[in-house]
Amino acid sequence: MAPPLTLADLGETAVIDRLTRLLPASPPSVLTGPGDDCAVIQTSFNESVTLLKADSVVEGVHFLSGEQMRRVGWKAVCRAVSDIAAMGGRPLHALIAVAVKPEMPLQTLEDFYSGISDAAKSYNVAIVGGETVRTAGPLVCSIFLTGTVPAEHCILRSGGKPGDVLLVTGKLGGSFASGRHLDFTPRLAEGQWLAKHEGTHAMMDLSDGLAVDAPRLAKASQCGLKIDVELIPCNEGCGVSQAVGDGEDFELLVAVAAHSVPELLLEWNAEFPELPLSAIGSLTGSAEGFQPEEIFTNRGYDHFQQP
Repeated sequence: MAPPLTLADLGETAVIDRLTRLLPASPPSVLTGPGDDCAVIQTSFNESVTLLKADSVVEGVHFLSGEQMRRVGWKAVCRAVSDIAAMGGRPLHALIAVAVKPEMPLQTLEDFYSGISDAAKSYNVAIVGGETVRTAGPLVCSIFLTGTVPAEHCILRSGGKPGDVLLVTGKLGGSFASGRHLDFTPRLAEGQWLAKHEGTHAMMDLSDGLAVDAPRLAKASQCGLKIDVELIPCNEGCGVSQAVGDGEDFELLVAVAAHSVPELLLEWNAEFPELPLSAIGSLTGSAEGFQPEEIFTNRGYDHFQQP
């Protein structure tokens, strides 16, 4: 008898696909369900929609034991804010659920919550409740965040079109090794700005690495994908392999109509002169483009297949 199929056999993306097929059909108020950076909900008849996001940090996965817990708390909130940014939205309210060992020093948990508070103040997030429970294992914190965005400026992963230029904010690679993953700045203002540009068709944040996330955007948009690895902006000390596969960058990947790119870049450089926005490739017809393994030797982060 064959052994039972495991999560590691499938990998994260395939596991999520199988689980979402088990869910009940969504009501008409759910405009976008599982598969994007946030769920999009029509909660009223006004001109805005509601964004819903859940994200977690796990000790030993998203941060190492012994890290400064104030920085970890900052990251916990900012991971979710980054997903709101990828939809062009503005964060609103958050619930915090934390599982910790009873033996944890009180000061450690207070430092963690101080970081949560720092991020909440920085991005106008109201912490409105949550849950604190015991665990025998590592610290786990889940953030449940709401946001809002004008319906006409809500940008999905699925809006890309063949011929769109793919651009990425900032530089990629080495985030975890350098510690930048604990102090990153969500591209909230930048996401809102891009969402208002008429040429912007699709957007997502880069959390698992360009090698994983760029194909996700292309698949959601029913497109193929071309990347020029020589154009990928790398952080100092990082090569292309680290830039596409390390993950934890929390930059934005955006698909823009080709005719809009020259004007968009001019306006971007005037609005955000300290942050580069780099063209790295394009979306193609669904039957065109490379298979990711043909170009990305580092395949990015997978929760169920990492050693």
